[in-house]
Amino acid sequence: MKVEILGVGCAKCHKLFDLVNDIVKKNGIDAEVHKVEDIKVFSQYNVFMTPALVVNGEVKVAGKVPKESEILKWLSS
Repeated sequence: MKVEILGVGCAKCHKLFDLVNDIVKKNGIDAEVHKVEDIKVFSQYNVFMTPALVVNGEVKVAGKVPKESEILKWLSS
């Protein structure tokens, strides 16, 4: 599974990146987690508010840090 955190380095972007990494490790999820800071990539996903969470090319959320339970649901399906 490919997971991307889109963000330019704000506090919420760092928080989402750390949260996703913790969830992946705690739950033994087979995923590659990448931080993407290239604004051109944001526009390819039609993301204009960060942070954003992209799972296997699908934007799950943008503009906020979701709850841990939501992230786990997206990464488990």
